[in-house]
Amino acid sequence: MTEQTAHPSPAASGSATNGAIVLDQVGKTYGSGEGAVEAIRSISLTFAQGQSVAIVGPSGCGKSTLMRMIAGLDDLTAGSIRIGDRQVTGPVRDIGVVFQRDLLLDWRSVLDNVLLPAEIRGMDMAAASKRAMALLEELDVAGFAKHYPWQLSGGMRQRVAIARALLPSPHLMFLDEPFSALDAMTRDQMNVLLQQIQAAEHVTTLLITHSILEAVFVADRVLVMSGRPGAILDDITVDFPRPRKLELRETPAFTAIVGRIREQFVKTGDLVG
Repeated sequence: MTEQTAHPSPAASGSATNGAIVLDQVGKTYGSGEGAVEAIRSISLTFAQGQSVAIVGPSGCGKSTLMRMIAGLDDLTAGSIRIGDRQVTGPVRDIGVVFQRDLLLDWRSVLDNVLLPAEIRGMDMAAASKRAMALLEELDVAGFAKHYPWQLSGGMRQRVAIARALLPSPHLMFLDEPFSALDAMTRDQMNVLLQQIQAAEHVTTLLITHSILEAVFVADRVLVMSGRPGAILDDITVDFPRPRKLELRETPAFTAIVGRIREQFVKTGDLVG
C-alpha cells in the first residue's frame, strides 16, 4: 500500500534523534528452526517529525513489539530503523514512554515522581522543577504536586506519568495502551488532553491502542495491523482540524474512517462483521 504522510507540526531542534522515523523492511522472529515464531513481517514506514500516529490491531499482532523496536528496546531480525540521521542499534535516549501501568513510585510525591528523569540524567534541578510544575499545570494536576500517587485517581496518575515522560523535553513520546484501564468518561478526557499536549510540546507521538475510536480521534494517521505475523493492512491519514472536540466522533466523516478500519478486521477474520 502506498505510504501516506500527514503534514507535520513543528518540532523542537537540537537533538540527534530529531527528525523522521524510517522503517525499512523491518521484521522480528522469535526463536529459530521449527519453533520460530514470526511476530513482525517486512514493515516499511516513515513517520514525519511532529506527527501523531496511532497503531491499532488485534491482541498479539506485534503492536508493542514494533514500538519497542523503534525505541531500541528490542532487537530486529530483519531490516533497519533510523531516527533522524542515526540508525537505531540500542535504546534511544530521546523518548518519553507511558505504559498502561503508570509505574509511579508511591513513596515519592507527585512532583518528585515527575522529577525522577532529571535526577537520573543529572539535569539542573532548579530548571527541572520549574518545568515539572509547568507540565503539571498544563495537565491540570499542579494542585496535587505534594500529594502521593496512592491519593490520586487512575486518570490523574496517568497525567503525572505523562508529565514525567515529557520532563526532559523528548522529541518522541510513545504510549502503550495508556488509557485502557480507565473508565469511559476519564478516557475521553485523556483523549482530549493528549492531543492538546502533543500540539503544545510539538512531540512526535506513537500511540498503541485497541480502541479504534481513540486512534481516529487522537491521531494524524492510523496504521492498521494484521494478526500475527504483524503487517500493515492500511495506512490512513486523519486530517480533521485541531483542536478536536468529542462531538467529532458523531460526524459521518469520522464514522466512515472507523468503519474502514473495522472492515479491515472483518476481512481478516479478527472481527466478526
